[in-house]
Amino acid sequence: MSQISSVLEQFDSISLSQMDEVALLNRFDLKYQLDEDNLIQVLNAIKNDYYILEIKQSRTHNYNTIYYDTREDELYKKHHNGKLNRIKIRKRIYADQDLAFLEIKHKNNKSKTRKLRMIAENNGAGFTGKELEFLSENTDFGFRLSKQTLPVKNTNSFERITLVNKDLSERCTIDRKLVSYSSNKKVAMRNMAVIELKQSSLNEKTVLAQQLEKCEIKQTGFSKYCIGRAFLEPRLKQNLFKEKLIWLKKQFNGQIAISPVNNSTSTFNQDKKHGSDSRYNHKRTAKMAGY
Repeated sequence: MSQISSVLEQFDSISLSQMDEVALLNRFDLKYQLDEDNLIQVLNAIKNDYYILEIKQSRTHNYNTIYYDTREDELYKKHHNGKLNRIKIRKRIYADQDLAFLEIKHKNNKSKTRKLRMIAENNGAGFTGKELEFLSENTDFGFRLSKQTLPVKNTNSFERITLVNKDLSERCTIDRKLVSYSSNKKVAMRNMAVIELKQSSLNEKTVLAQQLEKCEIKQTGFSKYCIGRAFLEPRLKQNLFKEKLIWLKKQFNGQIAISPVNNSTSTFNQDKKHGSDSRYNHKRTAKMAGY
C-alpha cells in the first residue's frame, strides 16, 4: 500500500448521497499545487477534520475530460488574457461510475464560479441534439453550435480524491496523476497534486486552508485545460502563462514529461474519432444519479 493510500484509509468516509448537501455548484475556487511529500503531510494533519468520499469501496476515482473550444480558441484566449466572465465547456467522464456530464463552467467578474451541467447523452466527443440545445441556451457565441464550430481541443485523465469538512461547509478535490493530451503529444505531470478548495465565500480560514498556509503552500491559479494546451502547443499564445510554466518546471523538476503518443491509442483521438462508448446508457445513468 502506498503512503497516500495508507493516509486515506485513516479518514472517516462519506457517501455520494450524503455529500450532495455540499455540492457547491455556485462557489469560489482556490487552487494550490504541491508535491506528493507535502500532500502526505497535509493529509495527515487534517484527517480528523474531513470526510473522504468513498464509492464502491474506493477512495480514489478516475476521471477523463474532453475540452471544447471555438476554431479560433476563443475560450483559451479569454483565460490567457485574464478576462473575467469567461467559460469552459467540457465533458467530464466519471470512469469508475459509468457517468458523464456535459458542463459549462462560468467564472464571473467577482471570481465566483458557477457550474451548469446535464447528464451527457453520450460519453464521446460528439454532441446530440439535446446537448447542443443545452449549450445554445446557456452560452452566447453568436453562431450556430455544432461539433464543427465547437471542436475538441484537448483531453485529459487524472485520479481524484474528494474531501468534505465535517460541518459540510467546504468541499475539496485533490487531483493526481494528471496527463493532458493533444492530437499527437501528451504531458504527464508526475509527483504533482492540484488541490482545489470549493467554498461558498472567498478565503474562508478552514482547517485545510490554514494547514496549506502553515506548510507555505501558496494559492495560485491552475487551469488543466489551459496549462495542458500551453505545454503541448507552443504556437498558441502563451506569453502570460510563461511565468507559470517556468515555475511548474522548476517546482516539479524532472516530473513534467512531454512525449509523443501513438495516434491509434491516444485518449484525444479515441474520443475525437470513435465517439460514444456503446456500453454507456445515459437513461440508466441519469436514473442512478437521481436526474
